[in-house]
Amino acid sequence: MSNETTPPAQRPYQPRPPAGNPFDQQKGITGVKKILAVSSGKGGVGKSTIAANLAVALSRRVKTGLLDADIYGPSQPRMFGALNQRPQITSEQKLIPITRHGVKLMSIGFVVDEDSAVVWRGPMLFKAIDQFLRDVAWGELDVLVVDLPPGTGDVQLSLVQKVPVDGVIVIATPQNIALSDVKKSVDMFQRIGTPILGAVENMSYLLDEASGQKMALYPKGDLLAYLDAKKIPMLSEMPFQPKIALAAETGVPYIESYPQASESAVFTDLADQILRGLKLEHV
Repeated sequence: MSNETTPPAQRPYQPRPPAGNPFDQQKGITGVKKILAVSSGKGGVGKSTIAANLAVALSRRVKTGLLDADIYGPSQPRMFGALNQRPQITSEQKLIPITRHGVKLMSIGFVVDEDSAVVWRGPMLFKAIDQFLRDVAWGELDVLVVDLPPGTGDVQLSLVQKVPVDGVIVIATPQNIALSDVKKSVDMFQRIGTPILGAVENMSYLLDEASGQKMALYPKGDLLAYLDAKKIPMLSEMPFQPKIALAAETGVPYIESYPQASESAVFTDLADQILRGLKLEHV
């Protein structure tokens, strides 16, 4: 008998088993009712600032957590004045979130020094996101806000594959150069079936307090027309307010620093719209 193997052309065809659907591994987080992602295709549009103030506004209505999922550039520890905080560990080896202004917080910034670079590739990012979802003692939360990094990369895919995301809001600025990246973010979430609750146009205008006139800082692009075509609601047009950035630098979210300001009312209204979108308004 010949020991030669059968040439490939003569072997019977055996179809490969279908690859597993990566979304089949989705599993909710114990105690967390809803997961809300805050996304932008582009950096520098104020996504983390919106996420921080939105989380505080939500915490006044429901039990809220905030996961800073930007592994390479975490912002939330500074925005909440918790740069030097380190999470404690439970007897079950779970991280205890840092609580600030009624919000339970977790970030890579709590375990890595601010000046230290995180030099990780895909598999390590997947593991880190999994640990922040599964190995954190979130307790009972009505909504967990996830502040995503810019783009449509490993962190975004890891999140939506590991947990069912109940809704996402996209953050943009008025210019078309920002819209071009927002389109990619919207396309990704629509492809994977994640509900898009709406969009926020940040730095939409500068309000002249003397005259009440709205002045455009940037050229208005096609964001509204795009959202209308996609049937995505515009949830909020957030004005440019230098004190919002100052509050982020000083570690006290604007909605806490200036609770009576008109911009704080915009954050509160945004939170109410989100709760309706997540069907949590009666919690």
